[in-house]
Amino acid sequence: MRNYGDMNVKEYNETNNSRGINMDGMLNDQALTNTENRTLKWFLGMFYIIFFLYEFYFQFIYIPYRDEDSASLSAWNYVIYILMILLLPVSKILVKKGKLFLVKYVFVASYLCIALLNEIYIYFNSGMEYQSGNVVEVVLVLFAPIFVNSHFFWFVSIGIGLKYGVAGLLFHSSEALFPLSLVFVISGVSYIILRRFQVYVGAIETSYNNQLTGIVRGVIATIELKDPYTRGHSERVAFYAKSLAAALNRFSQNELNAFNYACLLHDIGKVNIPDSILMKPTRLTPEEYEVIKTHPVSGAEAIQKVDGLKMDIDVIKYHHERWDGQGYPEQLSGKEIPLLARVVAIADAFDAMTSSRSYRNALALDDAYRRIIEGKGTQFDPKLVEVFQTVFPDWVKFHQSYKWADEAPLQHNVNGKEVSE
Repeated sequence: MRNYGDMNVKEYNETNNSRGINMDGMLNDQALTNTENRTLKWFLGMFYIIFFLYEFYFQFIYIPYRDEDSASLSAWNYVIYILMILLLPVSKILVKKGKLFLVKYVFVASYLCIALLNEIYIYFNSGMEYQSGNVVEVVLVLFAPIFVNSHFFWFVSIGIGLKYGVAGLLFHSSEALFPLSLVFVISGVSYIILRRFQVYVGAIETSYNNQLTGIVRGVIATIELKDPYTRGHSERVAFYAKSLAAALNRFSQNELNAFNYACLLHDIGKVNIPDSILMKPTRLTPEEYEVIKTHPVSGAEAIQKVDGLKMDIDVIKYHHERWDGQGYPEQLSGKEIPLLARVVAIADAFDAMTSSRSYRNALALDDAYRRIIEGKGTQFDPKLVEVFQTVFPDWVKFHQSYKWADEAPLQHNVNGKEVSE
């Protein structure tokens, strides 16, 4: 069977192969990880300083002032403090296991459980007047927005509110209503701060995306000047590939948008191909074909130092691998080929077959469909071919509504094989 275009990106969240990129909400981005790490350190440092300062004040100043005969610290106090300190090594273990973004949730949940356990030990059936909490809980609510994460904000606010609600019910005390009301008010203030943070971050993200989009469009325009075939090819492949990836139901919208950039840039390496080869109207020689085959690696090298495009490297570098291992540049096979690369392989091949060439007209859509099916288990991932069958009607609609150029661009042929993107 002819090799109707192959494209390969590393498996996102499917393999831990060293080439892979973990598209877990872009969490593998180094800048985002560093920011989260710094924020977490400030958050924990502030928490412990305020927690122990308040405990010192409460145990050694407030209580002795109220009751001169009271003991300084009980054994139970030491148990609570040890449990709190143990949260630090637990957090460190989570970070080492790559769960950095989970640490804040585990820490807050653990603290709330320890605090409620402490209050149950002290007040349950004791007849003592309920005096709740540590001022650090106010800090937790007020500073939750520094992570610019709505889920974490509500986790903290609702968690602390539930803690006071449960305490009030257990101890039959109306005294819990005051801290509960205070949490409600502070949460309102904190929510306003969170929304302002999110607006600012959103504006920066929009500006960044606009700049990145401009860069990508400029690069595509440069490629189109060298190779007329890419005029429209990249955007069509991007539509087909994004549609197929979305049908897998395993990627967020942000991940699909990032994948779209990779699809648009998959042929960037062609800028390194001599015009005499790229624009040749007749068959390519085997030697010229070998030069054409260098464009995936050249493209990957071209963007490896561009922040914001690094996630596209594997898409570009491996976009000509095959399921049966007969592709290039590294002859990857099966699930060694990145998932999204396998997705683009189908999209790229479909557009290659349904685009007009100098030596033939575009194939009928049904013929292209049949050839994709024939490539199941050889050129293409068998499971993805099955998904392709479900999205094919959408591809047909897009193809039929697409505004095609009046003249077909020149294409190459080498020894009867099509050289496609």
